[in-house]
Amino acid sequence: MKTRHLIAILFAAVLTACHTSTSKIEDFGKVVYAPEYATGFEIRGAEGSASTLITITDPWQGADSVSTQLFIARDGEDAPEGFEGQVLRGDARRVVAMSSTHIAMLDAIGAAPAVVGVSGIDYITNENIRQRHDSIGDVGYEGNINYELLLSLDPDIVLLYGVSGASSMEDKLRELGIPYMYVGDYVEQSPLGKAEWLVALSEIVGRRDTGEKVFSEIPVRYNALRDKVAAAGLEKPSVMLNTPYNDSWFMPWMQSYTVRLISDAGAAFVYDKNNGTASVPVDMEEAYLLASKADYWIDLGIAASLDDVRRMVPKFTDIPVFVSGNIYNNNRRTTPAGGNDYYESAVVHPDIVLRDLVKIFHPELVEDDFVYYHKLQ
Repeated sequence: MKTRHLIAILFAAVLTACHTSTSKIEDFGKVVYAPEYATGFEIRGAEGSASTLITITDPWQGADSVSTQLFIARDGEDAPEGFEGQVLRGDARRVVAMSSTHIAMLDAIGAAPAVVGVSGIDYITNENIRQRHDSIGDVGYEGNINYELLLSLDPDIVLLYGVSGASSMEDKLRELGIPYMYVGDYVEQSPLGKAEWLVALSEIVGRRDTGEKVFSEIPVRYNALRDKVAAAGLEKPSVMLNTPYNDSWFMPWMQSYTVRLISDAGAAFVYDKNNGTASVPVDMEEAYLLASKADYWIDLGIAASLDDVRRMVPKFTDIPVFVSGNIYNNNRRTTPAGGNDYYESAVVHPDIVLRDLVKIFHPELVEDDFVYYHKLQ
């Protein structure tokens, strides 16, 4: 076991043997940060305490009343009496990020250098990480984690995500004495809600003031552009999304992240039947009819050219949107291995994503060049 973690575990044992915490979890009822857009976290503190408590709720798809907590013990303070969550002693200086969006959030507050380990380094676009490629540990993916390497990185915390349930890494991290926290940005449906998770990560590294300032400027830019589009009173073009997967075409629900962006950009998604909370599959025939009504077609997976689209859906090459060439994908910035920056840094730049979409649907309103999108040729 890495020396620093062995010392930390022994030190914690000594503290437990010598005395108990004088605080109770109920003391941490003072709101330190209440998100305005995100629904999955809150930060609380206690009077006279430098420590904080981050509560994470329903951090993966399908979670129902799931709650996890991370206590950040500062100034030599102990975790509250009887606290059963994760404990981070002091601000994190060494972070393992299991998702590239975690890196983008830390980078937004100038804390990317704190990342010492990642999952899938060749798919990461962040320049700080790429410059330190040989000194950062790639710990692998869930189900095939290199725990020996992970431990050698001496992390203060591991940032996790769940897909349809808790991460399989939980038990092993507890065994190794390494704190972890779930980051539930991907289940947020509000574009601004996703971005607001950067405040939670800024608390972990002791930069909450910076995080709050950085985030506060994002809604200002986003809402100003959204309102500009609405005030212009332009006709809303119809938009087709995605490409097929296993002979089914998945259509997001009307309150989903992407559909909200399309709406705020002054356009309308072609499939307005899904008022649920999950994507629904339609068959290829219905998808063809929907695409035939579309003025624009965006978010086409790995397609980098119209030839790629022809190979993916050859029967769709006669529809008006293909003939007109109004097809745009969000993979303008990629790594040689196929990593897409849209699924990394766009989480903290919803205002830029919105600007790209407005440039597609209403180019007369935006002069800036595309960042994430490009027109397929």
